[in-house]
Amino acid sequence: MNSLPIVLLDATAIPAEVGGVGRYVEELLARYDSDGRIVVVAQAASVERLKSIAPGVTVVAAPARISSRPLRMLWEQFALPRLAKRLGATLIHSPHYTMPVFAGLPVVVTLHDATFFSDPEVHSRGKRVFFRAWTRYSLKHAAAIIVPSAATRDELARYLPGSTARVVVIHHGVDLDQFHVPTPAERGAAAELVGAAHWIAFLGTLEPRKNVGSLVRAFGDLGDEVFERFPDLRLVLAGAKGWDTSLASAIADSPRADRIVQAGYVPREALTGILGGSVLVCYPSLGEGFGLPVLEAMACGASVLTTRRLALPEVGGDAARYSEPDEKSLAAAITALALDENERRTLPVLARERAETFSWNATADAHAEVFASVAMRDTKR
Repeated sequence: MNSLPIVLLDATAIPAEVGGVGRYVEELLARYDSDGRIVVVAQAASVERLKSIAPGVTVVAAPARISSRPLRMLWEQFALPRLAKRLGATLIHSPHYTMPVFAGLPVVVTLHDATFFSDPEVHSRGKRVFFRAWTRYSLKHAAAIIVPSAATRDELARYLPGSTARVVVIHHGVDLDQFHVPTPAERGAAAELVGAAHWIAFLGTLEPRKNVGSLVRAFGDLGDEVFERFPDLRLVLAGAKGWDTSLASAIADSPRADRIVQAGYVPREALTGILGGSVLVCYPSLGEGFGLPVLEAMACGASVLTTRRLALPEVGGDAARYSEPDEKSLAAAITALALDENERRTLPVLARERAETFSWNATADAHAEVFASVAMRDTKR
């Protein structure tokens, strides 16, 4: 990637428990050449982890006080541009919606989804206001906008007409070495964690947009024939706790509450067994800008059931099965897939083949091309 300008990547919005956005940033860093042309600024708690992921990339610690979100925003606006100048950066990559208003140099912004416009009811009012405002601002002022799917680009064009001239679609990838068909040992470790030999898996932050409550209710409504086939069947909820305040009551009210395993945040090394060792993976989201858990589950050779909302069919293609997101439809679709032995033999093969078409190397290369293009345009001014 010798054609890259000197890019300052602002990773200060990434929390210690790395979710989808953090995974995106880390996977990019791991693939950038160690030629001094990428510099990362991160919260102090993340510095050592990022150095281990990308040993040749310079990682700078931001002040400890910016662990507070309001202070981080102030730091981004006033201190980040000064840091960029001091480090000799020619471009800033802001990977999470926001950007410094007075950057003094070109800024590339990543917008991960448009659900703050398309599905506002699944976000808190504060998030709606904040991310809508920054999406509008970034679309107007950033030198380039990166989105992870054509669906996200199309939704932005739908709700903000005329705003997508500088939008570039770059799919996320998947690490096929890390996310692979699990070994017997990995399946065994997952079964020990779950406490059963058979389970339905969900992976993602537990927030309203992920629609986990409907999945819990659908699991409670599954017919006896599913449990006759899988007597020890569990529902495993793997993911960091979000702000879905109704989920606890959905679990408590479930007639199969004793079969629901709340695994919490699961380390990456344990995910292969949980996803690939499952009877099926159900991701009933109401809308995604990409849907990384679907791709990772497919790479693990899982039978994946998801919805047709926004970018999910763009990821799953013909290698996943689809349902409407309501609990009745989910229960019917889970039952059909769980009991169809032939489908669960053939679908994992298709899933793995499709996953192999998504590459983090290609993602990183495409980002480098955007950075180089923006830098070239800037030098011509």
